Amino acid sequence: MAMIDSAALERALNLLPSRCKGPGGVAGVVKDGQIVARRAWGFADIYRRLPMTAQTRLPICSISKHFTCALLLDLFDDPSVLDAQVADFLPAYRDPLPTVEQLCHNQSGLRDYWALTVLQGARPETRFRREDALPLIARSKTAHFRAGTLYSYNNANFRILAELIERRTGRDFGALLSERLFAPAGMKTAVLSPDARHPLDGVVGYEGNDEIGFLPADNGVYWFGDAGISAALDDMLAWEVHIDATRNDPQSLYNRLTAPVTYADGSPAEYGYGLRRDSWSGVKFTAHGGGLRGFSSYRLHAAEERLSMVVMFNHDTATFTSAISLMEAALGMTSRANETVRPEGWDGLWLDDARGLILRTVQDATGVKLYYSPSPSRLTVGTDGIARGQGLRLERDGQALAMHRSHENLDVRAHPLARIDYADAREIAGHYHSEELDAELEIEVRDGAAHALFRGLLGTGPMERMYPLAQDIWIVTTRRSIDASPPGDWTVKVRRTAEGTVAGLTIGCWLARVIDYCRVR
Repeated sequence: MAMIDSAALERALNLLPSRCKGPGGVAGVVKDGQIVARRAWGFADIYRRLPMTAQTRLPICSISKHFTCALLLDLFDDPSVLDAQVADFLPAYRDPLPTVEQLCHNQSGLRDYWALTVLQGARPETRFRREDALPLIARSKTAHFRAGTLYSYNNANFRILAELIERRTGRDFGALLSERLFAPAGMKTAVLSPDARHPLDGVVGYEGNDEIGFLPADNGVYWFGDAGISAALDDMLAWEVHIDATRNDPQSLYNRLTAPVTYADGSPAEYGYGLRRDSWSGVKFTAHGGGLRGFSSYRLHAAEERLSMVVMFNHDTATFTSAISLMEAALGMTSRANETVRPEGWDGLWLDDARGLILRTVQDATGVKLYYSPSPSRLTVGTDGIARGQGLRLERDGQALAMHRSHENLDVRAHPLARIDYADAREIAGHYHSEELDAELEIEVRDGAAHALFRGLLGTGPMERMYPLAQDIWIVTTRRSIDASPPGDWTVKVRRTAEGTVAGLTIGCWLARVIDYCRVR
């Protein structure tokens, strides 16, 4: 069993405040069931000079998802007993319904409802109440892939799970979390605190960065199942200690959460029960991160090394890399740089026809940046000419670009597009309707500039800029939305009649793909 490198871990902890510049943060490490490091720095509120401490409760963001799944497994030996009730949340659904386990594994095929809030006319600071969620989910009519075949991150999966638990038990979800998970694990102050407008312990979340400064974040979301838990560093370290203490019990909750998961075809899945199965430099771990506007978090558990890391900030920064740096330091790992070459010929624009999404590759001296999912991915090019990143591989296949995303069970063959800088937007201007969403889109063109305006269940959103990328391919740039991590670029494909007139549009992003809009004349 690996010994801990205390001196290296101390140095890595000392570097966190300067590497992750922001108002404040906490970090801790558990090894062999003992807390070996515990740090808090900066301020929970920079205006009131309220210090950040190991007892300050912070939103743990999407780390909440594996607690939702843990509660489900604690209450139901066989979660499939709830499968029939999934239909209650999707009354208009025409495709095969996902199972409860597929919800837990992000294999449902449902489009992410936080992405859909943009198309439903939500403004970034909209107050999103608990009662707003289910009507939005209930509008779903089709999947963007067949349930069980692929992975796609979707907060609605875990919202449905939490609602299912309450309905089946007749008990309050937060009370059940406290009674059945937090208390047994010694998480003395952890609670469900779903209203993001009221963080606990006076903590404030901040938007911005060290270059432009930090401002208090305005977040009006009521989280439930997909996020919503607030916990102190001491609470989260108690959970990691509890995981280690129950490691030899095959029926312990964490062992059940981290059991192998497969897709419908039997191939192994790298995500299940609200946890990612991952590895770094040969070290296997289970983990999850999260971000709400103004907060970010990450925790990982390396079972074979009996090692856990927890990092939480009251600003949005790289918690994954922070946790990995602590793991590397604790285990005395030296980063082994693979042999790479300077990329050549990697700048390009490509179309994933099957999902209707743009891939954009941008090279620099050290590698390739891929724009496809909400956040760009960084890859390095090996001597074999293949670009590789975490769970991601790109290679040229003739004129096409082949992409393998192991985390998603997804293989893509994208064809190149001829980039354009200008297109006359007047022929796509006008009104459109989506039967899938029962929502509207208006494209307005003024002096050559095109803007999109979305209307729907949640109101009328802001004007979003549209830019042409290729013939009949546009993007709508969404840089802010209700959720902390916005959908990013929406690919807009123009559909034409046989005569060449514009009949409609197909809009999608990685979180919500292939949504048809018909032109309203």
